[in-house]
Amino acid sequence: MLEVNELTKRYDEVRALDGFTLDVAAGEIVGLVGHNGAGKTTFVEMVSGLLQPDSGTVLVGGRPPADTRGEIGISPQHIALYRPLSVREHLNLYGGIAGLRGATLRDAIDELAVALQLTSFIDRRAGLLSGGQQRRTQAATALIHRPSLLLLDEPTAGADPETRQALLDVVKQRAGEGTAVVYTTHYLAELMDLDATIAVAAKGRVIARGTSAQLLEGLPGEVRVTAADGEVHVSSQDPTGTLLEILGSVRRPVESVELRHPTLDDLYHSLAADHVH
Repeated sequence: MLEVNELTKRYDEVRALDGFTLDVAAGEIVGLVGHNGAGKTTFVEMVSGLLQPDSGTVLVGGRPPADTRGEIGISPQHIALYRPLSVREHLNLYGGIAGLRGATLRDAIDELAVALQLTSFIDRRAGLLSGGQQRRTQAATALIHRPSLLLLDEPTAGADPETRQALLDVVKQRAGEGTAVVYTTHYLAELMDLDATIAVAAKGRVIARGTSAQLLEGLPGEVRVTAADGEVHVSSQDPTGTLLEILGSVRRPVESVELRHPTLDDLYHSLAADHVH
């Protein structure tokens, strides 16, 4: 659905993108992670057509972004709502821009209002909404027209748990219906919840791509055993086997055991560490 090949973008001496390549299939959720300055937001802006690359190509369903009216939904990192407009007016506006009319638009608003829990404030002006309510409204403007490609840039930053879960549930539902999703986040646990494949960005390019199982393979976990005579703390690629070995050698009563398998946080730090500077 989304084909991005060798994108570059330079601002004076800064390379915002330096050969950024990423494909996303219909129905796939790709979690895009990376340090600030890795190029994630620049990539999203190029796919949405807000920026033009210095070189490289972006195709959405085989066409450039300019030729895909109504097929892309974007929720930017920073809140971009019109303070005097109500939530309903925002959804009417964005749905209308995408080509929805009449009963089709009204039904889409009603469905999304329930799914994202907007009903209690749908006629309230955006300037009077809480942070979590604004986040839900922002996401709703991207979702209202059921786009083929959904770009969510830090959609739950600063959001409350209720907002976060409501959005994750809708994203999973839309992906199940065939929507391709790019989901940038610093909350790596969300990507596990979404069962997303992972793309790690650093210095303007994707440096690793795959399922979490593929990318976590070979990363060490940790074993910590506290006994009456001290503590043993070991990094291990086989935490369970290492724990059994330690327990077999400890002669004093064991007070506590902590077993930690590798996580997406470990993956992120191991891959990005050499690309920060």
